[in-house]
Amino acid sequence: MPLLANRRVVLRLAAGAFAGLAAVHAQAADGPAAALIEKVAAQVIELVKTKTGPEREAGIRQVLEQSFDLPYMAQQALATHWNETNADQRQRFLKAVVSSEAHAYAERFGQYGGQTLTVGRVIQRPGNVSIVQSKLNQTNGQPINIDWEVRDNGQGLRISDVKIEGVSMVMTRRSDFNSYISGHGGQVDALISELEARAKAAR
Repeated sequence: MPLLANRRVVLRLAAGAFAGLAAVHAQAADGPAAALIEKVAAQVIELVKTKTGPEREAGIRQVLEQSFDLPYMAQQALATHWNETNADQRQRFLKAVVSSEAHAYAERFGQYGGQTLTVGRVIQRPGNVSIVQSKLNQTNGQPINIDWEVRDNGQGLRISDVKIEGVSMVMTRRSDFNSYISGHGGQVDALISELEARAKAAR
């Protein structure tokens, strides 16, 4: 049973969005949430320009760890299964997800070129949540709408979700992860072991 089959399409688009940060054009965006996206943009453009292979992957992992609220995203992705895990499982799960994400993004950076990301409005939501709207402008085809969810987790602003044409990456993970767990006897460990194996193979 292939893991994350449906998610590959979203991941390809997300990688394009991530790579598109290398040429950001700010319009009506301002404030700390927009500044976070712009900071990530500066880090990504430096990686794309100067790093390849393992060094690029390590750089992307650092961006994910510094600018994304990974514990929150992991909890949301596992949904009700999160409460079935212990501290060791949660640590293993988070580590494996970050490694697999970093590897996937590092590979896909080379498949994109010429896109630009136009940052638009910042919409405030309850619970210290901001939505930074943007468009990924492609060399061919229509622009892709991308919304970056940014929240204050008590330790500063972090990106907590990315919605591509209204499709949430966190919810896509939740669907695929839950499907995998259901197909393997309801055991969260099965998913964690699979992600660990993929992360190890990617090295």
